[in-house]
Amino acid sequence: MAELAGPRPLGQILTDLAADTPEAAAITMGGETWTRRDLESAANRRARYYATLGVGHGDYVTVALANGPYFYATVFAIWKLGATPQLISPRLPAPERAAVIGLARPRLVVGAPEPGLPTLPGEHEGGAEISDAPFDSYPIAPAWKAPTSGGTTGRPKLIVSGQDGQLDIASLNSILRQHPDDVQLVTGPLYHNAPFNTSFFGLMAGQHLVVLPKFETRAALDAIVHHRVSWLTVVPTMMSRMLTELRARPTAYDLGSVRALWHMAALCPPWLKRAWIDLLGPDRIFEMYGGTENQMMTLIDGHEWLAHPGSVGRAVFGEFRVLNSEGRPCAPGEVGEIFLRPPVGNGPSYRYIGAEPRTHPDWPGWDSLGDLGHVDQAGYLYLSDRRTDLIISGGANVFPAEVEAVVTEYPGVRGCAVLGLPDDDLGARVHAVVETDEPLIEADIRAYVEARLTRYKCPRSYRFSSAPLRDDAGKLRRNELRDIEIQLTTSSANPQGMS
Repeated sequence: MAELAGPRPLGQILTDLAADTPEAAAITMGGETWTRRDLESAANRRARYYATLGVGHGDYVTVALANGPYFYATVFAIWKLGATPQLISPRLPAPERAAVIGLARPRLVVGAPEPGLPTLPGEHEGGAEISDAPFDSYPIAPAWKAPTSGGTTGRPKLIVSGQDGQLDIASLNSILRQHPDDVQLVTGPLYHNAPFNTSFFGLMAGQHLVVLPKFETRAALDAIVHHRVSWLTVVPTMMSRMLTELRARPTAYDLGSVRALWHMAALCPPWLKRAWIDLLGPDRIFEMYGGTENQMMTLIDGHEWLAHPGSVGRAVFGEFRVLNSEGRPCAPGEVGEIFLRPPVGNGPSYRYIGAEPRTHPDWPGWDSLGDLGHVDQAGYLYLSDRRTDLIISGGANVFPAEVEAVVTEYPGVRGCAVLGLPDDDLGARVHAVVETDEPLIEADIRAYVEARLTRYKCPRSYRFSSAPLRDDAGKLRRNELRDIEIQLTTSSANPQGMS
């Protein structure tokens, strides 16, 4: 295999892989497999066609594609031109898409219509006359990606990476433990940061990707068995649904091929984490914490987690501090806001378009993603919740994630969202939306929760729903859900529409 050491332009990495082992499987989805030669050919043709539409070094190209080989070919084509892929959901409503594109001002949009801009369908790569030969040189994009986030405000922003368009795969693999002979299962939507990063890093490290169009529990487990998947990333929602299926059919799935299961993107309830450690063993479970902004990343394996249950680990690059409301470092065990900074001397790891970072006046160079947490005596970090998700009920702090972890342990519960709804007496009332397909009895689940949590943390109201609460990447839009719950509560209290 070609030498992986040292930084190389992202567009060149695929060319090197295809030259080394052209017939090696690169991407499989459904019954279709693309070899490295197939992917390189498609990316080269696209790059040349995009160039005829004016795409060049430093330009943004908005990518609004579903999971599949075309997504990967499109992104590699953009990198081969020294341009930056700007990622959005293909299901983004037109007004939201227009707002993002207004910030990005891309040269081209692939996968979605946008008035006034050149647009292409995902499968389009020009006519047969366009060459698929390798390029002679590979310009390096100023930023290797620019994903989109609505954050907690609901207003879109772009997170433009501070990393340019070259990568040292060997250095990265020392953290992610991706091996060239791995088969990686891609479970999440590629417009989200974690599936995008880990699948492209794996592909460039030589992995064979098995891509799901979207996460479905049995499809994921079947893929692990059929393709002998050895490396995958999941979110806690996926872990919970897979565990339910594994317990219901304990002899149906052989997970012996799995060498590394990583989880991220949301808080994992300790009971769920422990169940997976029991299932696969502590050597094969890994967790990371960090943001798309990439200032810092923590890592913890199963052995460390058993010694520090509930922790997300210690920093493997960058630094974090937990500060109280007065800006002083918190003592071990004291909850505060987590502030981050990249390794000293590395320069900014990101910049926003459409927003400003949350900084601290007393700590120049440190900023916050809005998470709350604490450290223990050994320096391990523990997350509590998002600062904006914190519920203050009757003067007491309630962390939704803590309550959700208890509710989701109740049999038959697929997921849960705990929100603070307006209350004249308490200021905010703790309310739980429970995702389930089973006819649960509220009094039973209420008793279960009240036996495990202090009274002020227990939901005062419940609503049961069969609709998914989180998207395919495990993300929960709390602001939108809170608005819905407030509207439902108001409608219930005023059936005649009276105010």
